[in-house]
Amino acid sequence: MTERLHALIPALWLGALLAVALLAAPAAFATLSSADAGRLVARLFAHEARLSLVLGVVVVLLERRRVRSFNTAMLLALGAVFCTVAGYYALQPMMAQARLGQGAWSFGQLHAVSLGFYGLKTMLVAALAWRATARVSAPAAAS
Repeated sequence: MTERLHALIPALWLGALLAVALLAAPAAFATLSSADAGRLVARLFAHEARLSLVLGVVVVLLERRRVRSFNTAMLLALGAVFCTVAGYYALQPMMAQARLGQGAWSFGQLHAVSLGFYGLKTMLVAALAWRATARVSAPAAAS
């Protein structure tokens, strides 16, 4: 049961990341005015950032309990948490300033960096989910 939980959390996390990026954000911009879509998507990414922090910490704690030493799953989860902190919490205030014409970087440049962090986070969580799924299915295949 515990191994299945270890696999379920990264899979759900990956699903949330993909749903926001591939479904919700494009749908908002396809159906709403740019300003309204921007506000909606900003709110979605705020919720996603909090969810990523919580799930990242949960994965690290579960892995710590499971193996009691630093491992690849912890590294992947901590990398995803870093991407969340840098890509959302560090860049959002800078993006707000850029919208007002302040700061050294333009909104577009900051948006591109934020998108890069989100993409990297998604790849890290995908690798985490892949590894966790392989770990769960390996004992079943051996039986």
